[in-house]
Amino acid sequence: MSQRRILLSSPHMGGTEKKYVDEAFDTNWIAPLGNNVDQFEASVKNFTGIEAACALSSGTSAIHLALDLLDVGVGDIVLCSSLTFVASANPILYLGGTPVFIDSEIDSWNMCPKSLEKALKYYRMQGKQPKAVVVVNLYGQSARMDQIVEICNRFDVPIIEDAAESLGAKYRGRMSGTFGKFGVYSFNGNKIITTSGGGMLISDDTVSISKALHKATQSKEAAKHYQHEKVGYNYRLSNVCAGIGRGQMEVLEERIEQKRRIFDKYVAGLQDVPGISFMPEIEGSFHTRWLSTLTLDPGKLGVTAEGLVDYLADHNIEARPVWKPLHMQPLFKECEYFTEGQDHSRYLFEHGICLPSDTKMTDEEINRVINLVKARILTHKLLA
Repeated sequence: MSQRRILLSSPHMGGTEKKYVDEAFDTNWIAPLGNNVDQFEASVKNFTGIEAACALSSGTSAIHLALDLLDVGVGDIVLCSSLTFVASANPILYLGGTPVFIDSEIDSWNMCPKSLEKALKYYRMQGKQPKAVVVVNLYGQSARMDQIVEICNRFDVPIIEDAAESLGAKYRGRMSGTFGKFGVYSFNGNKIITTSGGGMLISDDTVSISKALHKATQSKEAAKHYQHEKVGYNYRLSNVCAGIGRGQMEVLEERIEQKRRIFDKYVAGLQDVPGISFMPEIEGSFHTRWLSTLTLDPGKLGVTAEGLVDYLADHNIEARPVWKPLHMQPLFKECEYFTEGQDHSRYLFEHGICLPSDTKMTDEEINRVINLVKARILTHKLLA
């Protein structure tokens, strides 16, 4: 009999979600509004210390709304992290904007402040003013937001902080997602908590979030009939899904502890293997370790990240390569890319791997992954 499949990161219910979902059914609020939506937004505001929040159907819709609120239009330049999922940049294209990609720094894996400043200086010399910077906080860790905020303030460019993967992370004592003009969270099924599918747009600018709510509900005006004066979207989160989110918020801190414990066990089991380097936790930050990520040095190990992903898959274990940088994607082949010498995003993609980080994993399963990684490396050395 084959062993149970070990998943990368799957939904993990805490137990109270069904109570809130039942509330939606019992009150017949099966709609994109209701008490669950209100309470879910309130819980996120309370957790992050932010002033306003708008629950949406996805993190992608939150980025789209944020860009729309910043009046991004045809031909407008938007700077964006390159090492990220395509959802960080697709909304720029929705609005006819022009994405420009920024390299990562090797220690945080997130946007390189020096590369960002290089891009902003370049466009200032060209007489062009970027409309926004989309900063992505990867795998549960914040970018160096103090430096990035200072640079963007100096060039008068607003920040959209894509914290889809980093709810609960902190930098310099502040919650990930709260540094920019707008912050974005995702509650997709693989995130640290989930609403099945969903997202949230947050900001201390309550007026802007009110505008986001208006746009997310088809920009319907206050009238007896259906009155529409501006383009809107159908982006609000279902009251049923928000019920799942209410229950998930109650276990968020527990999930973060579990994610960090999984990472610590990987470090303890693999730290003595030369050629394995785990994603650092940069000074002044708190990393949720949403996914346990590392890089492999094939020169020392003789094993590539892609080969290890395939090997684990052969043993019914789901691992994943690090995101393929957007400047390497065919969709964005015409876009500009700014780096400071070495292409760190490319390096992390070519040598990085995400190990299973599912909070339902047992210690036995974590040890199984560790032993298989070691076995793959040892086998290669013996055959070499």
